Amino acid sequence: MAFIDIVLEPPRYGWQDENGNLIKPTKRQMWSEFFYRQNIFRTKKNWMNFMGWFAVVCLTPFFIIFFVKYFSWQLCIAGFLYSMVLMGSHGTIWYHRYGTHRAYTFKNKFWRFITRNLVVKVIPEEMYIVSHHVHHAKSDQPGDPYNANCGFLYCFLADTNHQSVAKNLSKEDYLKMTTFIDHTGVKANTYEQYQKWGTIAHPARTIAETLLNWAFWYGAFYLIGGNALACALFGWSVVWAVGVRTFNFEGHGKGKDKRQEGVDFCWDDMSINQYWPGYVAGEWHNNHHLFPDSARAGFLPHQVDLAWCYVYLINALGGIKSFNNSKKVFYERYYLPYINEKKAEGKPKSVKEVA
Repeated sequence: MAFIDIVLEPPRYGWQDENGNLIKPTKRQMWSEFFYRQNIFRTKKNWMNFMGWFAVVCLTPFFIIFFVKYFSWQLCIAGFLYSMVLMGSHGTIWYHRYGTHRAYTFKNKFWRFITRNLVVKVIPEEMYIVSHHVHHAKSDQPGDPYNANCGFLYCFLADTNHQSVAKNLSKEDYLKMTTFIDHTGVKANTYEQYQKWGTIAHPARTIAETLLNWAFWYGAFYLIGGNALACALFGWSVVWAVGVRTFNFEGHGKGKDKRQEGVDFCWDDMSINQYWPGYVAGEWHNNHHLFPDSARAGFLPHQVDLAWCYVYLINALGGIKSFNNSKKVFYERYYLPYINEKKAEGKPKSVKEVA
C-alpha cells in the first residue's frame, strides 16, 4: 500500500468495498460519522475536528451582531469583499499553492508569517494540507476525501469525516507525514505527543496562535472603524468558513462531467474552471489540476488571478525566493495546439479562443 493511502483516518463506512468500488454512504451514515468525530468527550484526538466547527460557532455571533446592531450597506459590501476576495484569495495563496504544493518559497520567515496571518484564521494547516495531497493523488476516485461523486454532504462534512490524519501511524510514517507541513511554520508534535493527541499540531499552540490572530485583527479593524467594522468583517468571515466547504463539490462538477472543450484542458479528473472562484480567489481549478505546483493558475487573459498578483507583489518586494509559473508551458502544450487544431478543422473561433 502506498504511503498516500494511509495518511488519512478512514471513515467507519470506508472508502471502497472489497471490489474496489466507491462507497457512497447514506446521509444518516455521514451525519453519524460527523458527530462521532466531533465528540471530544469520546476521545481528545477529536480536538482538531471540533476546533474547525467551533471556530464557525464563535464567529457566528459577530455576524448576528453586525446585522442587528451595526448594519449598513457600506459595511455589508466591505464584509462581502473581505470574505469572498481577501479570505478566498488567502486560501489559495497560503493553504493551496504554498501549503500543499510549494509553488513558491519565501525568502525568510518574516514573509511567511505575514502571509500565514494575512486574514482571520479559521482553518488549521494540517487539516487542509495533508488531505489535499490525497485529493490530488486520488481525485474523483475512492479515497478522495471530498469526492463529488458521493454528493454535496460528503464534501461539505469532509473536514470532519474524511480529512483527519491517521491516528495510529508508525513512528517512521508519522515523521514522513510531518514533512507535508514542515515548511509552513507549524511546529510538529513529537511522536509521543502525536500518539496522545492524534495530530501533527499541538492543540495548545494551535489554539494560542488562532486567538492571537483573532485578537490582532479585531484590534486592527476596531482602530480603523470601531466595533461596527470589526463585527462586519469577523461576521462575514463565517460566510467564507462555511462556503469553502462547498467548493470541491462545485469545482468538480457536482459529481457530473461538466468539463468544456477549449475551457478545461485537464481531462484526468472532473475539475472545471469556474468564473466566480476564479475571479474572487484565483482558483481556476482545472488549470490548477493541470499544473498543481504553479504559483499561477489564471493562464488566459480573461482569467484574472488575484492569488498570483499577491505572489508577484511579494516577489517584487523581495519576499519570494523562487516560484513556478506554468503559463508558458500551458500555452505550448495545451492551448496553442488546441487553437491550431481548430484552425486546421476550419471551425470558427470562440471568444475564449480569440483571447
